[in-house]
Amino acid sequence: MGCSSCSTGKDGQPRGCKNNGTCGTDGCNKLTVFDWLSNMSLPNGQKPFDCVEVRFKNSRKEFFRNSENLTLSIGDVVATEASPGHDVGVVTLVGELVKVQMKKKKVDFNDENLPKVYRKASQKDIDIWQEARDREAEVQKKSRELAISLKLQMKISDVEFQGDGSKATFYYTAEDRVDFRQLIKDMARAFSTRIEMRQIGYRQEAARLGGIGSCGRELCCSTWLTDFRSVNTASARYQQLSLNPQKLAGQCGKLKCCLNYELDAYLDALTEFPSQDQRLKTQKGDAVCQKIDIFKQLMWYCYDGEWANWFVLTTEQVKEIISLNKKKQPVVSLEEYALDLTADTKTEFENVVGQDSLTRFDKPKASKSRNKNKKRRHNNNRRKKSNNA
Repeated sequence: MGCSSCSTGKDGQPRGCKNNGTCGTDGCNKLTVFDWLSNMSLPNGQKPFDCVEVRFKNSRKEFFRNSENLTLSIGDVVATEASPGHDVGVVTLVGELVKVQMKKKKVDFNDENLPKVYRKASQKDIDIWQEARDREAEVQKKSRELAISLKLQMKISDVEFQGDGSKATFYYTAEDRVDFRQLIKDMARAFSTRIEMRQIGYRQEAARLGGIGSCGRELCCSTWLTDFRSVNTASARYQQLSLNPQKLAGQCGKLKCCLNYELDAYLDALTEFPSQDQRLKTQKGDAVCQKIDIFKQLMWYCYDGEWANWFVLTTEQVKEIISLNKKKQPVVSLEEYALDLTADTKTEFENVVGQDSLTRFDKPKASKSRNKNKKRRHNNNRRKKSNNA
């Protein structure tokens, strides 16, 4: 992710704002909140809200009290209270909007035990922080080797060092409960730091690591999605999708969260359809529903025993037949109502370059007849020269 005016520097870090490898506007970060109150002044006599939102690695955000009345703005690197020592993070939100976010996340801003912001990070703090961040990839690889040697059924997906390097948090996923007491001892001996293990779900793992979805965009969970609602196969059935696990599953291995985005619209559209379990009674026999088209409001029926011969009816026609059946008046046949659908082969797309040929800049190839004439003239010229000599 990056701002529209942000250039890329060393190791893929933003360089445009020149803010020690961080973003000065918080536009390059995950789960960014737009401060729509930034250009509004407070009423006379009201003190600024003394809490700020600070972001740490991979979208982890926490709230801290600015007890020292520091002049903080979005993008500032600050040293915050941690247990033990201190941590280093980036300020992502200040002002009255922080109070709204704390209410949304059910954090009491009157709590006296709320952690504090110590100071703006000095260059020494930033250097220690960057050195700890540079160790994370190597430590993660070594920790996985230790877990494999102990034959533990777990996957260590991410490592996060505290800003002062005194503690390392290991995020892992596992199907069952894991006894990692020996693993903690081995890692503490190998890395000479305090170890904390934290289990996360598969969706949280994908949100922390990020990636590109099948739609070609960044994952919703790593950019804007904050709540993970349950997704089941009924969402795919209502939308007439094939129950293919490979296509319905996201990078986390679970059903895609986007299956719920349009579900309400499909459910509203289905209220206009008669029940698919309702049989249509005709003089030729009972007919059952095989398929529906929600967008065109069409339904496909076939007779019992004639599963290969389908008839297309509109929802209004089906409702009419059902109303007649309730009066115990079976229709003659479905053929009287069936629609004759012709395949629409009209092209509905255009060339985005204005119908220009892709080879319009290539040099035109000389035709064979032109080459023959050119060769004939060349031979005639050679004969003339030889005769004159």
